[in-house]
Amino acid sequence: MQRILLIDDEESILKVIKRFLEDNGFYVDTAKTKKEAIQKLRNSYDIILSDYRLPDGTGTEILELFRKKDRNTPFIIITAYGSINGAVEAMQKGASHYIAKPIDANNLLKIIHFLLEKREKSSSEFSDSFAGIIGKSPLMKELFKEIDIVSKSESTVLIEGESGTGKELVARAIHSLSNRKDNPFVALNCSAIPVELFENELFGHEKGAYTGASGQTKGKIELAGEGTLFLDEVGELDLISQAKLLRVLQEREFYRLGGTKTVPVKCRIIAATNRNLEKMVEEGKFREDLFYRINVVHLKVPPLRERREDIPLLAKYFLEKYSRLNGKQILYIDPEAMEILKNYHWKGNVRELENAIERAVVMCQHDTIMTEHLPPRIVRNKAEEKQQIVSGEINLLELEKRVILKALEETGWNQTKAAQKLGISRKQLRTKMKNFGLLQSR
Repeated sequence: MQRILLIDDEESILKVIKRFLEDNGFYVDTAKTKKEAIQKLRNSYDIILSDYRLPDGTGTEILELFRKKDRNTPFIIITAYGSINGAVEAMQKGASHYIAKPIDANNLLKIIHFLLEKREKSSSEFSDSFAGIIGKSPLMKELFKEIDIVSKSESTVLIEGESGTGKELVARAIHSLSNRKDNPFVALNCSAIPVELFENELFGHEKGAYTGASGQTKGKIELAGEGTLFLDEVGELDLISQAKLLRVLQEREFYRLGGTKTVPVKCRIIAATNRNLEKMVEEGKFREDLFYRINVVHLKVPPLRERREDIPLLAKYFLEKYSRLNGKQILYIDPEAMEILKNYHWKGNVRELENAIERAVVMCQHDTIMTEHLPPRIVRNKAEEKQQIVSGEINLLELEKRVILKALEETGWNQTKAAQKLGISRKQLRTKMKNFGLLQSR
């Protein structure tokens, strides 16, 4: 039997809600004060309901103390109409939900069942994640294996992937799983630094190195210490900056600007790019020797359109995140809205999906994200696609590719099962996959 702790100083509410929940199969324990509740919380409960205002404190104060030892057990704040701001604050501090007085018992039961079901699923759904990266698709599971292997080495890593795919998350995962995890992770966005400031950002400077240099300043390499330096968008560096970075990688030491003493490089370097560095080498835009220095180990983060089975997981994660930040109680995404999300092209990848869900949460005024809450460009894209199909404007080969890709995704990229689903032989499927460039994506 699942155990609930109900905290409220109003005797009538305690009796009514306790009886209602017990009639629905729960064991209910009660407390009337903050002090009594804290004592009761030494026991284990499956869910906690607490009034916001108590004689000796608030439900938020109980929540803050409780969350220090338990971040997973659902915690619901019960609030009077005039205390909505307090409920929003509680959501931001880790409350799972809030419910306003007078309490609608059936709605409360619905929320309790939702939170308990979500908690049960969390062990299976969000075990579909790895070091903070969410995904259960075959492509992501393969990437997780590679991250695990790479984290145990000291080699320089190059992470390739389109904008918004989560390259920095991969770099942080490598760091967090490595022997360097207790040391700093320092990120430097190479595309955001003017050419003339790159050397100063990377190496730091001594007092008097240039006008305005009033004291010694450490650069990103030194700040990383024995941790990890993440060079994001390394493909945006000009050739002069590339030469300076190459020397650091070769010599494992550098000079601060205006300095005369060498400083050793102790950090591991992980670089990332959304550009094709091999092509840039051929075009003379990226140094070949630097390319081989940073590309000791190569990881590729797949775009979201190649791992569509991860979209519901990601969407639900962002739904919870932005519901909490906005103090809302949005529980669901309507099936039609989810279908639109799953079939959208996502040029901006996970970052674009996150933006879309945040916008939907802001626009939604009840407990379910509907189609009208999604960004117009996403809904419009679906409508235009349907119109194109009706008018015959979509190339038949493109349609065939989509059908094959969907069958592969639905079968976990099991070619035998996908071929059976499509009603063709495995050999025919492999030929079509090769023609559509789907073999290389694996």
